[in-house]
Amino acid sequence: MSPPSPRLRPVAERRRVLLGGFGALAALAAGPAAFRALAEERGRRAATRAGLAFGTTVSLTLVADGSDRFEPAFRDAFSAIRAVEAAGSLFRPESALSRLNRDGTLATPDPLLLDMLRFALTLAERSGGAFDPTVQPLWTLWSEATAKGERPGPSARAEAVARVGWRHVRVEETGIHFDRPGMGVTLNGLIQGFAADQVMAALKAHGIADAFVDTGEFGASGAHADGSPWRLGLAAHGADAMSDVIAPFTGFAATSGDDATIFSPDRRDHHIFDPATGLSPTALSRVTVTAPSGLLADGLSTAAFVMGAQAGRELVQLYSGCSARFTAKV
Repeated sequence: MSPPSPRLRPVAERRRVLLGGFGALAALAAGPAAFRALAEERGRRAATRAGLAFGTTVSLTLVADGSDRFEPAFRDAFSAIRAVEAAGSLFRPESALSRLNRDGTLATPDPLLLDMLRFALTLAERSGGAFDPTVQPLWTLWSEATAKGERPGPSARAEAVARVGWRHVRVEETGIHFDRPGMGVTLNGLIQGFAADQVMAALKAHGIADAFVDTGEFGASGAHADGSPWRLGLAAHGADAMSDVIAPFTGFAATSGDDATIFSPDRRDHHIFDPATGLSPTALSRVTVTAPSGLLADGLSTAAFVMGAQAGRELVQLYSGCSARFTAKV
């Protein structure tokens, strides 16, 4: 998907995060000083840094036994995010993926782009095409029509669908090529999860074992500074209250929902497309997948959303260590 135009900015936070565990929550209720006391008893400190990436705010919370360890870890973690953006973000006109979409071919592709695209094509095959990284023409169609106050008709959708097809992308070490004119690839269905993987790897290289990563999808390792487990809260549509909490939370989690970017007020039309029809699936409102990697969690949540609860659950069960939570559309 391309970056949303000003008229298509996300209308609601599809998920919110609640950091810390039960002990931390009690301390927070008593005030910041109580929270710090719990951490200091263990000789631990926490630090958070935020920035902009993938068209949204990302944040990293690290825990260590000395503040001198934070800055180099933050530096390399955010460098990892920038590297992923340079490889596959459509928010960057000069990213490797943006150049591929403009030219239909890309010589000596970025290794990170190769990793993401190869995974995407494998998932496309395993999901029977429900996950298809070549749905970019559908995003262009819907965003341009919505900007005009219109809804794409059957003929326009059929023309865009004709330019979708993961089998028509050739990936080689020496280059990536489209076999059809007018094709385009989006990795928005997995890039933020992949970025969480890269961040966690960068932190591990610095010996940071306790961290909470929010790249738009989530990753967590170890525990909070007070020793209590991380918790991930999943927000209900348009509400600040938590509709679900994953606790304790370690590993990775990703959510695909019908509320991130919408093309109709009732959320019938949104940014997740069925590649076969050019329309948005309507059975589900949200799918959250937990997995051993952010890439896997992110890709599977998108694929399962398109496939529906039964088929989506069967797909997720093919992957060890993964589970899914489905929310039906009301």
